[in-house]
Amino acid sequence: MKKTISTPNAPAAIGPYSQAIEANGTLYVSGQIPIVPQTGQIIEGGIAEQTQQALKNIEAILTAAGYTVANVVKTTCLLADINDFAQFNTVYEHFFGTQDAPARATFAVKALPKGALVEVEVVASK
Repeated sequence: MKKTISTPNAPAAIGPYSQAIEANGTLYVSGQIPIVPQTGQIIEGGIAEQTQQALKNIEAILTAAGYTVANVVKTTCLLADINDFAQFNTVYEHFFGTQDAPARATFAVKALPKGALVEVEVVASK
């Protein structure tokens, strides 16, 4: 059985997908770009600000589903420019820490929706 998760504290889906789906004690959070939920616009600033907003959106979805950042077991991170990796990593490390950090894959991609510099998706488990 699966349950759709939705919260107004994270951006509404901009396509035919859910913010997150919970199935059998695992939460699958769709990729989040740095959209400010209240405005529907990409946050101003560079990779640090955009990474922080994308992770804030993920945290809002986790909270709505009854999960925490500590429940995240895997992330997939997409960067529009691999040269942003170091700055991205600094914000990411502050968010997840280094103890028991989730498994991760990070890729550079040609482009992201709405011209975002970063997109992050997570899988969480209780």
